[in-house]
Amino acid sequence: MSVNPTSVAAAYQKAMASKDAPGADAGDGGAFAKLVGDAMADAVATGKAGEAGIVAGAAGKADMVDVVTAISAAEVTLETVIAVRDRVVAAYQEVMKMPI
Repeated sequence: MSVNPTSVAAAYQKAMASKDAPGADAGDGGAFAKLVGDAMADAVATGKAGEAGIVAGAAGKADMVDVVTAISAAEVTLETVIAVRDRVVAAYQEVMKMPI
């Protein structure tokens, strides 16, 4: 499973809706933390599936199309994680440049 932009947008909208709900704590970052945690868990699972596909392909127990598909999904997920990390680092650097 990879990080799906549609599911991320839906989770963000859900988090914003629960923030506006009566009795919701405005300072609660739990929904965002859960979103990030779930995305990272999905990324790790995709990477492990790609590794399992490589092992099965090397042992001759898997179809080559399945191996290539698993590796491709793992590669896309890794590129997505790297892009998000780069954006977070850039945002942090911008915040640190702000005058107090």
